[in-house]
Amino acid sequence: MRIAIVTEASTVQKNRDILEAIVDRGHEVLNVGMRSPDDRPELTYIHTGFLAALLLNAGRVDYVVGGCGTGQGFQASVDQYPNVVCGHLQTPLDAWLFTRINAGNCVSFALNEGYGWGSDVNLRLVFDQLFADGAAEGYPAHRRESQDESRRLLGELSRTTHRPMADIVRGLDDRIVQPVLAFPGVWALLNPETLPDRALAGALVDRRPVSVG
Repeated sequence: MRIAIVTEASTVQKNRDILEAIVDRGHEVLNVGMRSPDDRPELTYIHTGFLAALLLNAGRVDYVVGGCGTGQGFQASVDQYPNVVCGHLQTPLDAWLFTRINAGNCVSFALNEGYGWGSDVNLRLVFDQLFADGAAEGYPAHRRESQDESRRLLGELSRTTHRPMADIVRGLDDRIVQPVLAFPGVWALLNPETLPDRALAGALVDRRPVSVG
């Protein structure tokens, strides 16, 4: 699995904790968002929500790990986009249930509120359960069929109620699009020339920041 970490400005000091908690699990981990308070452009949870959705819809990653001070803002931001199922996780049990019942592709953490002694350990325990075997197995077992149907319906709901990602990229304000596309490494990762979704590729090229040449 290819996993992106997207960290925003108010929680950038926790980026290393997330990275250390998730590495060495057999996945390819891309540290795509802010890594240092000095990184520019500065990304807020509005930007990382767009970035997460863009990477997922472009097929460049399979999963995104994000968050903000409370975890609520990033979840609200990323859930505005199609083909994203984001869970707000606080405990290993949250992660275990989210994987088995919802089988989403994005998670949000509270990285300031309540984040203190032992929180780095909690992150590791959460990832133990989030990426363990058993995705979409359901819980309890007799609810599996109903939960499978709910996931399918949620996917249909997302496709029906959202515009295509290419249209979103074309229509969003520069204040959201430009800092994300200009952030170091993002354009190269998206690599629009090789995107199978040619409509999305064209939309990205039309919004290409001057800073990436």
